[in-house]
Amino acid sequence: EEGKIPSIKINGLIRFKKQEIDDWQKQKESKSIELLEFLPQLDLSLKNYDRMLLKRRTELKGQIRWRYGIGSVILRKTKNKEEKYYIDYQIGRRRVRKAVKGARTRTEAVKVLNSEVADMLRGKYGFKKDNQELTFEEMADLYLEKYSKVNKKSWKTSDWVYLRRLKPYFGSYLLSKIIPMMIEEYKSERLSTGIKKCSVNRELSCLRKIFNGAIDWGYTILNPVRKVKLYSEKENIRERVLTEDEEERLLKVAAPHLKPILMVALNTGMRKGEIFKLKWQNLDFEKREIKIPESKSGKERKIPINSTLFNLLYGLRSQDGKSEFVFINPYTGEPYTDIKRAFKRACERAGIEDLRFHDLRHTFASRLVKRGVDLIIVKELMGHASVITTQRYTHSQAKEKSLAVETLARQPQFLGFECQKGVKSGKANSQDKVGIGLFSIN
Repeated sequence: EEGKIPSIKINGLIRFKKQEIDDWQKQKESKSIELLEFLPQLDLSLKNYDRMLLKRRTELKGQIRWRYGIGSVILRKTKNKEEKYYIDYQIGRRRVRKAVKGARTRTEAVKVLNSEVADMLRGKYGFKKDNQELTFEEMADLYLEKYSKVNKKSWKTSDWVYLRRLKPYFGSYLLSKIIPMMIEEYKSERLSTGIKKCSVNRELSCLRKIFNGAIDWGYTILNPVRKVKLYSEKENIRERVLTEDEEERLLKVAAPHLKPILMVALNTGMRKGEIFKLKWQNLDFEKREIKIPESKSGKERKIPINSTLFNLLYGLRSQDGKSEFVFINPYTGEPYTDIKRAFKRACERAGIEDLRFHDLRHTFASRLVKRGVDLIIVKELMGHASVITTQRYTHSQAKEKSLAVETLARQPQFLGFECQKGVKSGKANSQDKVGIGLFSIN
């Protein structure tokens, strides 16, 4: 009756029932919807609109803010002293702050605020008009054209491939009709076909980005993928590293055009695509460094050229004609696109099993870590966005750490201890498992 939420005081604290707060919020937002549905039918002047809904007008640090019950309109001046309008509102946990493009008056900004808040509230409570929504297939095509092709060089091997799986399953559904349970069913169905968990995760990541784009572009307000857990990929972490003996055998039997490519990979940790795209202009022999203008993370990185690689590349440069790229396919005159066949044959001749070209990059990082190079430096050389990605290469140190600690071990008899029955003493070798011995004091 008083328009207040019932509460009680306990030990100086005021307590409310969560359900009553939720009910109050829904009731308040429902009233806002009713008001917003009603207002467009009225021909209100800005003066009358302010009289009905304006709560407060504040002026601070060169900006003016008009606070209405549904949100705010803000006026700022640019460096060129031009007036620019912004809107600021919040629906649930989602807050929107953005410029109103083309708005020349506060009246126009207020109309945009009304329209956007009304659409957001309709969507939240499930009565957004269907003809204002897109199907997943329409949104996926829009995402591919407007975002993926524009911002991702690898869209043909990533998003385009993932959408071939996602569109047949979700394509005809409106965005608001796709719920977490449907996505869980998609996960199970894909896994049942024999596909790996990491591949399912890549598809779900693409799905999540599409919904994020739909939210940013105003086509929906919720991302159902956020409530779906991805599969753990711990068991998929590959630990294949080329040994020095294997490296020697591989380089010995590699084809002439393959050997320098392998050496660049082992001495720089560059990705296969980065090696194929490497241009002579990216090599600075004076500074002895390779510049990669744009790596997978989108940032430029520089890799020092060691003495082994310097001699190799300098020799190639002296033999090279007018080619722009370092590695050119002699049959096509163009940069290599792949070397799968040559790499596979070299591995077979060298007697090396279960080795991928990308494992050479892992080998580079693991060897640096093994030699005590700081992880931050390894991160920069590898071009990782986060050191967390680099940390997975520390597993290669496990055996070395065990052997290092074992060098401090002494025979138990020397220390006045006696091994319990059934517990063997002695030095560990490289194949021993690390364990804790049980001793008793004499």
